[in-house]
Amino acid sequence: MRRRDALLLPPALAAAAASAQDGAAGGAVDLLLVLAVDASGSIDADEFRLQREGCAEALTHPAVLSAIGSGPRAAIGVAMVEWGAPGGAATVVGWHRVAGSGDAGVLARAVVDAPRSRQSWNAIGDALDHAAALIAAAPWAARERVIDLSGDAPDMRSINPVEIARGAAAAQGIIVNALAIEGGRPGLTRTYEETVIAGDGAFVMTADSRADFARALRAKLIREIA
Repeated sequence: MRRRDALLLPPALAAAAASAQDGAAGGAVDLLLVLAVDASGSIDADEFRLQREGCAEALTHPAVLSAIGSGPRAAIGVAMVEWGAPGGAATVVGWHRVAGSGDAGVLARAVVDAPRSRQSWNAIGDALDHAAALIAAAPWAARERVIDLSGDAPDMRSINPVEIARGAAAAQGIIVNALAIEGGRPGLTRTYEETVIAGDGAFVMTADSRADFARALRAKLIREIA
């Protein structure tokens, strides 16, 4: 990424992109993937821990690593965003290149150890905008670019409405997939199908509860990577 381009990004994104670029190894990857994870006030501390541990478990699972290794470059780029507050989505784990179990382990540890960002409400549109900007600032090129948004509620307080944000992401060639954590909100999968996903082949995966998150995310990652 050129310095001139970095100056056009919000400071937090520019810093994350520069840091990731400094540590980058190699050129293009098969996939750029942003995990956009719900950290809003509806998620208590135990649920938050289950969610973080579920992400780490999925990213290091042998089936996911096998899917990564089957690609032409056998490498993907992954970053993690937490969302909730209107305009407050935050990059909690910058770009990591994953090309094997060692890389996946480093990423998983970063996911578990990252401090929780301060979030409230449910601003999905703003989360998609933040994730799309993060992809634009990625230190590697990739033909496939995906935002993987997970949550337990519909959009509520976005500054930029989700229908506009998802359309803008799709116009940039980014696929928006979703993972609906149904729990006490039956019908969320259908809501995400109608209001969140975008792009060719976009889909929604369902987790029955927070405890089912790792299983659902693992299946989703395999489908996205393969």
